[in-house]
Amino acid sequence: MHIVIMGCGRVGSTLAHILEDNGHSVAIIDRDPQAFRRLRAGFRGRRVTGVGFDRGVLIDAGIESAAAYVAVSSGDNSNIISARVARETFGVDNVVARIYDPRRAEVYQRLGIPTVATVRWTADQVMRRILPEGAEPLWRDPTGTVVLAEVTVNPAWIGTRVVDLEARARIRAAFLNRMGEAVVITGSTMVQDGDVLHVVAAESDMDRINKVLAAAPEEDE
Repeated sequence: MHIVIMGCGRVGSTLAHILEDNGHSVAIIDRDPQAFRRLRAGFRGRRVTGVGFDRGVLIDAGIESAAAYVAVSSGDNSNIISARVARETFGVDNVVARIYDPRRAEVYQRLGIPTVATVRWTADQVMRRILPEGAEPLWRDPTGTVVLAEVTVNPAWIGTRVVDLEARARIRAAFLNRMGEAVVITGSTMVQDGDVLHVVAAESDMDRINKVLAAAPEEDE
């Protein structure tokens, strides 16, 4: 695939190297030509000087044949404007914009522009490392309404099929972590001692889910 990146800072240059190492062609845009010094000597992609919402600059970067567009400059406005130009003018469906202000991220997410809210993501990662395991979600969507979280399961659930646990606790299980390895849940997967259950849920429902699974399962009527 050909991928266009706006912003040759630490994130943009790192993405460019990873994508190129995975066999993709890359063009990277930055208004400061000195920024391209972050690229390694053997980088084979295009270096385009300019702003990512300029049509001519985007065309020079190969936007017309691009499978994806990534806006990771230091400016929220520039990132979202360029992402919209890539999608609405050039028809690139797969676009991502880095946004520092989480309130803006929520707005643009609702407009259909996938965003990475840098500040919120970083804060979540720090919280997960300083609070007890499972106290903070592993992932939260940009609107803050849906989370992927670890939950503690009462030992009384051991031996229960996960699909039955889902039905009785009214949850959606994503996967199990068993002995440090992720386990995809099937119809026959049972809860074993030491399993860590990961669920996808509305954040507003997490208190209920934690309480239900921390207690012994209720007997079927």
